[in-house]
Amino acid sequence: MITFLKKISWYYKKHKFKFIIILVSAIILNLLEIMPPLIIGKTIDFITTETLSVTLMRNILILFSVVIISIYLLTFLSIYYISQSGYHIDAILRKRLVKKYLAMSPSFYERNSSGDLMARITNDLRSVTMGTTAGIVTILDTLIYGTIILITMMVVVNPVLTIIALLPLPLLIVTEVKIGRKIMDHHMTAQEAFGKMNNNVLEVVEGVRVTRSYVQENEEYNDFKAMTSNYIERVMKVVRLEALFEPVTTLIVASSFIISFAAGAYFIQNDIVTLGEFITFNIYLNMMIWPMFAFGMMLDITERGRASLNRIEDVLYETDDVLLSDGAVKNNDVSFKNYSFTYPTSTRDNLRGIDLELKKGQTLGIVGKTGSGKTTFIKQFLKYYTEGNGSFIIDGKPIKDISKEELRDLIGYVPQENFLFSKTVRENILFGKENATDEELQAAIENSALINDLNNMSDGLETKVGEKGVALSGGQKQRISIARSLIKNPEILILDDALSAVDANTEAHIIDALKRTRKDKTTIIITHRLSAVEHADQIIVIDDGEIVQSGTHDELTQKDGWYKTQHEYFKHGGETVEPN
Repeated sequence: MITFLKKISWYYKKHKFKFIIILVSAIILNLLEIMPPLIIGKTIDFITTETLSVTLMRNILILFSVVIISIYLLTFLSIYYISQSGYHIDAILRKRLVKKYLAMSPSFYERNSSGDLMARITNDLRSVTMGTTAGIVTILDTLIYGTIILITMMVVVNPVLTIIALLPLPLLIVTEVKIGRKIMDHHMTAQEAFGKMNNNVLEVVEGVRVTRSYVQENEEYNDFKAMTSNYIERVMKVVRLEALFEPVTTLIVASSFIISFAAGAYFIQNDIVTLGEFITFNIYLNMMIWPMFAFGMMLDITERGRASLNRIEDVLYETDDVLLSDGAVKNNDVSFKNYSFTYPTSTRDNLRGIDLELKKGQTLGIVGKTGSGKTTFIKQFLKYYTEGNGSFIIDGKPIKDISKEELRDLIGYVPQENFLFSKTVRENILFGKENATDEELQAAIENSALINDLNNMSDGLETKVGEKGVALSGGQKQRISIARSLIKNPEILILDDALSAVDANTEAHIIDALKRTRKDKTTIIITHRLSAVEHADQIIVIDDGEIVQSGTHDELTQKDGWYKTQHEYFKHGGETVEPN
């Protein structure tokens, strides 16, 4: 409980006025709540002593009404501000998580599954919200309400009777603390199981077409069924522990009542307390049931919240592999000298001995076998990972001294997997530049050869593309992705096999547009079709992470090697056949 309060104290330190309102309201509220039993007890004594007059009864009713109305208003005020604080903390943490997800490099996503990250921003945040709403309410009820009732019982009635009646209380505290600790441990494992199950659901939905094509529905269902059973088994361990709170509390409270009646009879018989005082005492003892039960609830809710907050903080406090820097890029000249790179999970160099000079305004073509390292080479420009060894310089500055935000702002990147948002065609293109003019939008559409497809779509630019572009063909998705990068008009445009799903005429149209519109800007094209890079100022052939050939199209077709062999296949009608 204390640890959880410390973890969220940053919010109440920032909003001290709100915290003061909650605390003062809770104290006044709990002081008022002890008055009705006191009024009832005094009234009974007035009746037994035959001193109750009409005027006195009227004053008692007025006082009773004022107390009840005040309790109602203060209860509303305290619960409102506590709930507001809880959901405000939820919103702050949710925004922090999303900001973290957007900022982290790919290595972060290699270590964490999508399902688990979603679980942290949904289920875990829900547990934290419960801890900061219902949890705070029960903390106030347990500490303030219980303390005030206890003091009142000792001062107004009898301290000895109070101590005797509450002898079982320490046993309740010890038992519920132990149960609370076990709940936290099991809640952590349950949330981890939920994350794995969540990830499996994502994979099932995204891969449903492949699953059906291979008739693997039953296997996928059985795998999910096993994960669900594992999750339920872990959750039920938490539920079983939670179920212990109420019977343990009931048993101990019942023990207190038995002790109270036995001791109370003796105290009344010996004129130590009056009948009215004893009735007041038992009402207070009955009111103590809630703080006792709330203590168990508090431990349950706050321990769940603490476990979930730990999982959230694991992500929030994780540092990015790619460090921030403050450099600036102007001319965009690129230079690699004896550069090598290794993925965090790899045991060998994925790039090695890279030497390359690329001037602003030039076009670089990158070709090579599948899996040769072409995309790995391109990822160095995007600062997805920490820098490799050797020299990688842009505009005279090592890339480690250039902020990734500024660098990526200069780059338009069309990856192999063309991701589209579940929005309209227009919104997907304008994602590259939200404030683009109609002329810029039209130019991007024409240069990406998308105009004919739009004319055939029922709603044109307002056509919904569906989940990840499911309503479109592969070629249409590629051209929308290209248009999204072209509308940005970036200083460096990178096309990573971005023409693989278009026909030869469409490819020629896009290449002509690139040559016409990007004369003073740098373009890098990765392709398996040599026709897409014939115009390039420089072409490099990468094999097993190394540059094995470089030159212009004419130069490379005169040299023996992979490029010439591919060109011969293509010239005779082959589609970039991999030679043996």
